[in-house]
Amino acid sequence: MLHPSYMELIDHINKVNNEMGNEKINSRYSLVMAASKRARALIDKESPMIVDKYNGRMLSMAIAEMEAEKVGVITREPSQEEMETVGFEEMAVVDLSDKFDEEE
Repeated sequence: MLHPSYMELIDHINKVNNEMGNEKINSRYSLVMAASKRARALIDKESPMIVDKYNGRMLSMAIAEMEAEKVGVITREPSQEEMETVGFEEMAVVDLSDKFDEEE
């Protein structure tokens, strides 16, 4: 069994979000994405918010920061640019009409 559980971590994050006036999260996906983004920030040399007891295991550190209620999650709607899809004209063109030489 994982400790802390997903639900415990979500509760900790929602407590921080409530204090900051951010929306609550309800999904494990949001939790996993937040943990991975925080771990990436730690790998990129951002300062940890708790005493380092994880000897370089950044994902463990990120989860411990969440459990210590040092991390919140900001949710947002995707921008219009992020929602637009690539038009047909902008797609890469692959010409499959060339005939390949048959092996002898």
